Amino acid sequence: MAREIDDKKKRKALRKLRKAAERAEAEGGPGLSDWEREFVEEVEARVEKFGSAFADPDKGNLDEPLSALQARKLKEIDKKSRGKDGGFKKRGSFSKSAKAATYKPRVRDIHDDLEEDTQAPAKSARPTLVQIDSAPPSDAKTSAPKPPAQRPVLRLVKGGKPE
Repeated sequence: MAREIDDKKKRKALRKLRKAAERAEAEGGPGLSDWEREFVEEVEARVEKFGSAFADPDKGNLDEPLSALQARKLKEIDKKSRGKDGGFKKRGSFSKSAKAATYKPRVRDIHDDLEEDTQAPAKSARPTLVQIDSAPPSDAKTSAPKPPAQRPVLRLVKGGKPE
């Protein structure tokens, strides 16, 4: 079931695998976990035996010796062996210490907008209550007084069920 993979690509993949493993296991290196060591050994054996480390065409390009996920994991191992950010990345938005240092809420204090008035307010801010009967007035000229135009009016209309 071996596919025809370019020998140059196979050698390149094997060289990357071996160098990453050697660099990680070297003195002063971070070392490999058991899972990573097993991954490197199995992928290396498959590439040497079959020319490719995967068989499912949905997992990657059939012209490549490693699948997309295997190549990504190899890249993570290589970064780890070089001492760069290896493994999972911590997202800044979830870090509480970084967020606490830079976070400033975008709020206003309502007391900052108030100007201190020494005078009492001239008019009440309450709306005027006007009571209107459900029966039409007998005289059109004697209607309820109209409130001033600048103030809102609350009108009560009698109606509904008699008590």
